[in-house]
Amino acid sequence: MPANLTPIYYKAEENFKKAVTVSEKIAALEEMLAVIPKHKGTEKMQADLKKRLSRLREEGQKKSKKGRIDPFWVEKQGAGQVVLFGFPNTGKSSLLATVTRARPKIAEYPFTTTLPMTGMMAYQDILFQMVDTPPITEELVPDGLSGTLRNADALLILVDAGSDNCLEQLLTCYDYLKEKKIMADEVSPGTRAISADRCMVLATKAEVDNSAEHIQIMNELGPPDLEIIPVSATTGLGLEIMREKIFELLKIIRVYTKTPGKAPDMKTPFILKKGSNVLDLAENIHRDLPQLMKNVRVWGSARYEGQSVNRDYQLSDRDIVEINQ
Repeated sequence: MPANLTPIYYKAEENFKKAVTVSEKIAALEEMLAVIPKHKGTEKMQADLKKRLSRLREEGQKKSKKGRIDPFWVEKQGAGQVVLFGFPNTGKSSLLATVTRARPKIAEYPFTTTLPMTGMMAYQDILFQMVDTPPITEELVPDGLSGTLRNADALLILVDAGSDNCLEQLLTCYDYLKEKKIMADEVSPGTRAISADRCMVLATKAEVDNSAEHIQIMNELGPPDLEIIPVSATTGLGLEIMREKIFELLKIIRVYTKTPGKAPDMKTPFILKKGSNVLDLAENIHRDLPQLMKNVRVWGSARYEGQSVNRDYQLSDRDIVEINQ
């Protein structure tokens, strides 16, 4: 039976052939496995891809067991991991220092940041993890950076709005993310990539006189699928809008819980994916709770306050949930 492979599959196969690092090869194989047509004619190919993927993952694990720590690996914390990506001197470190308690080294000369650096940014009652990364240029991309970008929950491309080559910065970053399949229009299950709707452009140094003109040029000639937000770490322009947009990019909701007869706990919300239901919340609270819960009441999105709902009831941001056992 013919395999009838698609152009998308052949493109993924080509990316695998061009891959250099183990993480890039794993990402390419994951994409090949996700997009290969699923029928009897490709069963052997699917099995071969799974074997190759398993071997590469084992290779990566063996390297880690030997004590080789990946300096570009950043463990996730908070409500979501947001990675900053861009050219030298676009203000990544300045932004990190402004919106978090991190104290990165900031200088006028390029390549001050050589490894990822993190800080926690507050948004209302939750915290986002911000990750500053080493810069890229048209000629140089640091080894290991692609793994940091793939691991992110959202990506912020930073461009210097005061620079005459801001459009070139944006297009170079965008082309790199597309070429390496780090950013995709649609992300198939099992593929380590970020959808375009989880990416955003920050036009930094928006307080500079000629920045408005440059931002207009980027809006007209830049990628149409990326929103551009003017910001300034110096004046604070756009930083609150940036926080709100990041919350939207992450596609999460905050759910608060309460004990029967007591006030809800509004200080420590559970963070769930948008579209989650009562059962998802119960599993987050305790693995045995789904089997133990008998009655659930919801305040917020329900038709009336304290309404009893089923376990498949879809929750909304800022809902309050009471689970009775």
